[in-house]
Amino acid sequence: MDLRFSDADEAFRAEVKSWLDEHLVGEFAELRGAGGPGREHEGFETRRAWERLLGGHGWIGIGWPSDYGRGCSLMQQVVFHEEYAKAGAPQRVNHMGENLLAPTLLVHGTATQRERFLAPIAAGDELWCQGYSEPGAGSDLANVQTKAVLDGDEWVVTGQKVWTSLAHVADWCFVVARTEPGSTRHSGLSYLLVPMKQPGVDIRPIVQITGTSEFNEVFFDGARTPADHVVGTPGDGWRIAMATLGFERGAATLGQQIGFARELGQVIAVARRRGTLDDPLVRDAVARAWIDLRVLRYTALRMLGPEASDGPLAAAAPSIAKLLWAGWHQRLGELAMMVQGAEATEAPQGADDLDDMQRLFLFSRSDTIYGGSHEIQRDIIARRMLGLPRS
Repeated sequence: MDLRFSDADEAFRAEVKSWLDEHLVGEFAELRGAGGPGREHEGFETRRAWERLLGGHGWIGIGWPSDYGRGCSLMQQVVFHEEYAKAGAPQRVNHMGENLLAPTLLVHGTATQRERFLAPIAAGDELWCQGYSEPGAGSDLANVQTKAVLDGDEWVVTGQKVWTSLAHVADWCFVVARTEPGSTRHSGLSYLLVPMKQPGVDIRPIVQITGTSEFNEVFFDGARTPADHVVGTPGDGWRIAMATLGFERGAATLGQQIGFARELGQVIAVARRRGTLDDPLVRDAVARAWIDLRVLRYTALRMLGPEASDGPLAAAAPSIAKLLWAGWHQRLGELAMMVQGAEATEAPQGADDLDDMQRLFLFSRSDTIYGGSHEIQRDIIARRMLGLPRS
């Protein structure tokens, strides 16, 4: 893959940077760097207003076809996410809608579904969450027990989901549910679009180790959604759900890595200030983190290239990416503790009292679990890329 940006890409970069310079002011500028994992509670309503501003200027869904978005090339999407992260703009509030559901609807949805759901996402008006994991079906997603029964012209959904990010602020949820009685494992599942603000939906926040609550339990007790709010055909939910996961690690990961670089810079600044950068072990760990972050970037670009668009590498690319960045980020959290010494372990009074290094360490413990654990990712690589047997 040619990793150089064209003149057109650089012109687009200038356009993105100019817009951010003009609009990232006032209350939005006060939230530079706010939000993200472990910090989703920060300035949420202002960040939602920022989302609507982005939508009003056509900066949501830039990679969608021109009928629905800007139709930007893959490299232009990379440019946007990198410049957005460099500007320190607030973390986005609708990753699930823009980057997971929308691409799924563009490939597998009906024209009616695309017309109904893409415009509100592009405008920043409707937020989404993901209804996959359950108490007995986390990494083993095929064990889903949530059920949906067709009652006239509506699906009636009953069951429990867990670790549902931002369910407490979401308007809609894409839910994997078992719609064929007696079915097991991958068969008999359907992919439903369910409104969250209705009777029969109970959302209970889960307090995390950081003291914040961006994850939730969601209980469906007779919740309803129209019969035509099934993506694909009933019973084909596993294939659609896997397609959604394939969209999870696209061009936005390049912007994520700019954020990682900023965190690494903060860790280095603390090490310099405290004098721990003089320790050869700390210097070695910092150098390794810097090198590995460059490897992350070039690996991510390679995974977006043509060689990863088909075949065994394409099937395993999302898992390779998740393994690399999650392990790197978790090691960065450990490095953040190392450079501060014993004082880093002093317990604060509450979530708001955590410093950036403590929050980085605590939340990064979950990096190798959520979004598919390391063990599951390695199993996927072994089977889909290396052709190894299941056992």
